[in-house]
Amino acid sequence: MAMYQVKPFGGGDIIHLPTCMYRLPNIHTQTVRCADHVLQNGEIDTGLKALEERQDEILRRLWELKAAVDGLAKTVTTPDADLDATTVPPSPASASTFRGSVDLDSLLGRDLGALRDIVINASPSRPPLCLLVLHRLLCQRYQVLSSVHVHSSVSSVPPKLVNCLGLRRTDNFQRQRFQLGFTLIWKDVPKVQMKFCVPTMCTIEGEANVARFLFRLLGVEPQDPAMATMIDSWVDTAFLQLAQGGAKEQATVVHALNDSLSRSPWLVGAEYSLADMACASCLLQTGAAKSGLVNVQRWLKACQNLGHFNFIHALLQ
Repeated sequence: MAMYQVKPFGGGDIIHLPTCMYRLPNIHTQTVRCADHVLQNGEIDTGLKALEERQDEILRRLWELKAAVDGLAKTVTTPDADLDATTVPPSPASASTFRGSVDLDSLLGRDLGALRDIVINASPSRPPLCLLVLHRLLCQRYQVLSSVHVHSSVSSVPPKLVNCLGLRRTDNFQRQRFQLGFTLIWKDVPKVQMKFCVPTMCTIEGEANVARFLFRLLGVEPQDPAMATMIDSWVDTAFLQLAQGGAKEQATVVHALNDSLSRSPWLVGAEYSLADMACASCLLQTGAAKSGLVNVQRWLKACQNLGHFNFIHALLQ
């Protein structure tokens, strides 16, 4: 028997319990855009929208100011350089399959107000001949401001290396007239180093990697994956086996070159490419080009006829 008994106070109607604590209007059914700021009564918060527009304008002006300051900073100092040896104009254009016009913005992205600087550190005991060839090709594509510097870690540099990018510039010039800056610093480093967009980019090491970067700036890299892979293979062979290998390894590579050149005038396809630049530069620098193989000698003569290797013999003497 229950101690307390309470009579039911409700009727026979069914009570519907709520399924949510709070109900809000559906914002997806409103005609206002999602980007607009809507108050509880459906009105647009114009003050907040104006504040956002002002913030966007301030950020845009700050970006332009930063680009202008970067451009001015590069006119004052050059990283890692203690002595400004020479500043040279772009080399005159010559007949080449690489002649043409390429939009740097499409290759590197837009950079407002600042000159795109390529800064390369290299040891004078082993000049990066392939990079010097690529420099001449870049001068045919763009307006290039070239300069040579000597770091304090190097006691002396031969005059032919100081002037390897051309003769000293005597007229006044403005950096804004140029599209690309090419700075070569003779420095005591174990391997070639490169920085592009100096304040933000990490260092790229190795002449092969730097050569690939510069070659891509020419805008002539093959779109066929197979041909691009063959070029990379020859570039690795040049700098790993020809440049660093022993006499036996170099002889093996030279015979492989002779065999490949028996089927085509150039190493990859019917056009001059980075593979030819790298292998020819390493052959001339190591002295392995003195072999009497007919196809190799014909190919080296064809490279010299393009005009890009004429200065190499003077540097190697």
